[in-house]
Order: sequence, then C-alpha cells, then structure tokens
Amino acid sequence: MGYNLSKLRLLVVDDSKNMRMLVKTVLNALGVQIVREAGDGEAGLQELRSGPIDMAIVDWMMEPMDGLEFVRQVRTAEDSPNPFLPIIMMTGHTERHRIFKARDAGVTEFLAKPITAKSLLLRMTNIIEHPRPFVRAKGYFGPDRRRRSEEFKGPERRGAGKPADSTSDTKTVQA
Repeated sequence: MGYNLSKLRLLVVDDSKNMRMLVKTVLNALGVQIVREAGDGEAGLQELRSGPIDMAIVDWMMEPMDGLEFVRQVRTAEDSPNPFLPIIMMTGHTERHRIFKARDAGVTEFLAKPITAKSLLLRMTNIIEHPRPFVRAKGYFGPDRRRRSEEFKGPERRGAGKPADSTSDTKTVQA
C-alpha cells in the first residue's frame, strides 16, 4: 500500500461506544489521525455539516436513524454537505439481500463485522485505488454499482440493434 493516511478525516458512526473506540484504534494504527465520532445517523449528519470529512465508516443497525438512512440522506438530501462522500457500511448482518440493499442506497464499500485492520484497510485502499464514477438515475444516486468494466459482446447487450454512430469502429470506404 504505502499510503500516508495521516491527513485523512474520517467519521465513524456507530451506536456502540466500544465499536467506535475499536475502529478508531484500528484507524490510528493505520496512521489516520483525525477521527470524528457519532452515535447514530442523525448525529453523523451533524458531524458532516460541522466540517469536511473524507470518508465515513457507518454501522447499519442504529436508532433512531440507522446507517442505511444515513447513506440515503448523504446521497440525496438537498442540504447534504457531501453527496460524493465515500461510505463504508459496517455490519454483522451480511446476508446477500442486505448487501444489495446497502449497494442500492449508495454505499461505496461493505465491511462485515467482526472487522480486522486488514479488512478495513482493504476497503479504504479499494476506495483510493479504484474510485467509481457516480451515477444519477431514476431512484438512485451514488457510486456506479457495477464493479467490472467488461464490455458485453452478446446480441442482447444494451444498445444492440441501434444504428452505428460516429464513434463506432466501422470504417468509411472512399471510391
């Protein structure tokens, strides 16, 4: 890796003070010096509004505002201080439908509890090394949900059967 993480400003949002302390300790060990904390999604939004944050690590299950609603507010609220904020969703509930639900809310990375320094660093490194463009579509704003950039060559790909445009790879023959 070799990144200097000392200037990163991270926000940890979790209703468990012990979990916040654990994540903060891991981040400090990785070189992160600026870690702000919040005990639920609403307090997390207040922290975001109080100063710049480079990345957030958010627990899913919290009251009164859970992590999923926090993500939705960050991505789509009119008064969101940073809709492009990289967000790592941290949870012990890792069923496939939950991962998809988090992804569809605009989560950047997903981290299963119990966390390790290695797993957290891997998610952070992925955000740094492989930033995904943001997409705005009906009912969604957030990082592109597609992880692979493979171009589908089959006959049922999007746009198949449409007339070629000027950027196609067809050649013009002059007589």
